[in-house]
Amino acid sequence: MVEQPAGGAASDDAADDAVEMLDRPLPEGVRRRVVALVSDAFGGLTVTELPAQLRQYARFTPTRRAKFAGNAMAAALEGDAVFRRRIGERLRETQPELSGALEAGSPPAAADPLDVAAAAYVLRPDGWVKLLAAAGEEAQRADAERADDESRRELERLREELAQARAQTKSETERLRSDLDAARKEAESLQRKLRSAANEVKRGEAALRRGRAESDAVRAEAAAQVSAAESETRRLRARLGEAEASVEAGRRAAREGRSVEDMRLRLLLDTVLEAAGGLRRELALPPSSMRPADTVDAVEPGRMSPKDVAARALSDTDPALLDQLLALPQAHLIVDGYNVTKTGYPQLPLEKQRLRLLGGLSMLAAQTGAEMTCVFDGAELAAPVLLAPPRGVRVLFSRAGVTADELIRQLARAEPSGRPVVVVSTDREVADGVAKAGARPVASVLLLKRLSRV
Repeated sequence: MVEQPAGGAASDDAADDAVEMLDRPLPEGVRRRVVALVSDAFGGLTVTELPAQLRQYARFTPTRRAKFAGNAMAAALEGDAVFRRRIGERLRETQPELSGALEAGSPPAAADPLDVAAAAYVLRPDGWVKLLAAAGEEAQRADAERADDESRRELERLREELAQARAQTKSETERLRSDLDAARKEAESLQRKLRSAANEVKRGEAALRRGRAESDAVRAEAAAQVSAAESETRRLRARLGEAEASVEAGRRAAREGRSVEDMRLRLLLDTVLEAAGGLRRELALPPSSMRPADTVDAVEPGRMSPKDVAARALSDTDPALLDQLLALPQAHLIVDGYNVTKTGYPQLPLEKQRLRLLGGLSMLAAQTGAEMTCVFDGAELAAPVLLAPPRGVRVLFSRAGVTADELIRQLARAEPSGRPVVVVSTDREVADGVAKAGARPVASVLLLKRLSRV
């Protein structure tokens, strides 16, 4: 029963709105006054009386409500007749005189046109559209008058500044003229002094030329003596530096040569000792010394002839040949890494090729006890290799500008003459180079066959 009149009022408001409608947007000044009016009246309504889209702003202060919910309140006021009616009721309670005058059709003449237009937009009395239009025109006229006043004040200010600038320019001009006259008088005095000084300078220059000629002669003589002394000093220093460099080079060469030669001799001595021990074990030599009868040339039963020895020789492709070479005392096996891997398993990536070869060499080193060095070409790498060398195998990569073949030849030449060095590579140039250094070259296939049995 309570809502029935409200519904009827809403129908009446809708009917009135259908009669009078705005043909243009609200003027900005009127819109701000409408939002402020709705924000103030907002607090007097309960949450259930608010439209659903405005309930979240119920706890806001009027200022924050106008700032954050202005558009939503304006839209609800325009589209929700019940909400507009409730705001109108709050307006009648807070501003009864203005509301009564608008509904009576005679808005107060002394009231602010924007306030009148905002109240008319909410209450929607007869002719409210005209009131809004009139308020918009009045606001535009007021803005124009304010702009004219500001323009006049700015023009007056500029005129005053111009007058001050002219006065200042005039006084500055007079001051500059007086300064110019004083400067002219000062310039005339200075010119007289300058002529007098010029004469003095000429006399001084003549005396200076005479003194300069004398000093040049003395300086030239002194320079010649200094130059001769410096030349002698440089010559002595150069001879002293050459002597020091020669002494240091001799000392360094003596130290390095003695260290390298000691290492090479020690390694060769170990090789000879181990070879002698191995030979004694192989030949089963008795501990006693040789007897005179042993020097007589004769054929003993069971001794092998040269033909028998040749018959026991192994083929170059027999893996047992590699075992015999590695069984020699202090044997050193040098492997051309990529030459072996690209011969045995070229389809694998380089990283897996290296890991497979090094794994086999590690097991071979554990079985034979021989020293092993595996050399890879550093030019094949796109980035530095993070690799932990396996136990018993030395892993080397050639430096920039140096091939793996050159590094292998350097390793072979570094070994003392007489040590068993075996180089695994099918590269003929590598094989010939290491053979000249006293190493034994073998084919990569031989190592691959031997590793297949590991």
